[in-house]
Amino acid sequence: MFSQGQLIFAVCFFIAFVIVMIFAYRKDLALHKIFYKGNYKVLIGFLLFIVILFLIKFFFKR
Repeated sequence: MFSQGQLIFAVCFFIAFVIVMIFAYRKDLALHKIFYKGNYKVLIGFLLFIVILFLIKFFFKR
């Protein structure tokens, strides 16, 4: 499906992207603690919404 060169490029790109994102996150860590307090609540709410959708699908499928 993909050539060997494309796969090597994809792996190298992914590794470089993850490294750059780690450095960027560490650089902005102090700002994240100030401006993004409580964002885990949004994540929990989103995951709960997805679970509710799957439960509705499961129960109405029968």
